[in-house]
Amino acid sequence: MIRARKRFGQHFLEPAWVDKLIRAIDPQSDQTFIEIGPGRGALTRPLAARATAVFAHEIDRDLASELRKAAIPNVTVVEGDFLETFPSLIPNPQSPIPNHCRFRVAGNLPYNVASPIMFKLVDAYLEGVPLVDATLMLQLEVAERLVAQAGTKTYGVLSILIRHCANVDLVLKLPPGAFRPPPKVRSAVVRLNFHPPEPPVRDRQTFEQLVQTVFTHRRKTLANALRSWGQARGLSPGLSPGLSLDLSRRPETLTVAEFAALADVLSSP
Repeated sequence: MIRARKRFGQHFLEPAWVDKLIRAIDPQSDQTFIEIGPGRGALTRPLAARATAVFAHEIDRDLASELRKAAIPNVTVVEGDFLETFPSLIPNPQSPIPNHCRFRVAGNLPYNVASPIMFKLVDAYLEGVPLVDATLMLQLEVAERLVAQAGTKTYGVLSILIRHCANVDLVLKLPPGAFRPPPKVRSAVVRLNFHPPEPPVRDRQTFEQLVQTVFTHRRKTLANALRSWGQARGLSPGLSPGLSLDLSRRPETLTVAEFAALADVLSSP
């Protein structure tokens, strides 16, 4: 049996928790899944038994090889870093995936790349990849940031940019003993249900850059935080006739809708 490798952040889910996770995901026979980090295939097998197909992305070439040898029905093993291999399976004339497919995502994410993977999924959705939802195992601290409300210490870039395009639910909390080897932190399962940007923004890049910029100064007032934003130099609290926003507030108190409105002002001609 292949041991977990620290450099890949591997922690394999115990069988008792696999059953709980499958019940939470509730895969159906007409659904296609993208699995991130299948490891030894503990989740891959029950997913494949219930779904139409599973595209399992595994960065560890030894584990990928073992999964191929197992020849699990309905499973296509994709070897490599998900952040690089995912675009190769997006439906196109050369893709093995039919154009009518809509995808569900499931995965046990390495803690050190959980945020980049979630941003990748959101970007793919915005680019037209037909993603329905993503059920993901994460570090509990990251899960709490995803569901944090404005005005709290854990609210920030991740909370805003993910929730702008996905409803987030905390599904399960997992103790370290749910994995082998046990991680040093608690974990959680979250579900991201993707939806069009809410509210819509004039320019997504401006919106993302604004959120990232002001949260590098989260303890300052919004007016001070915006000084590093070139387009905002010299702006007073009356940014726009249609925007009522107190620039003495701190960035962490703004809702997603308020950030969207501010970004629209900053991206206006």
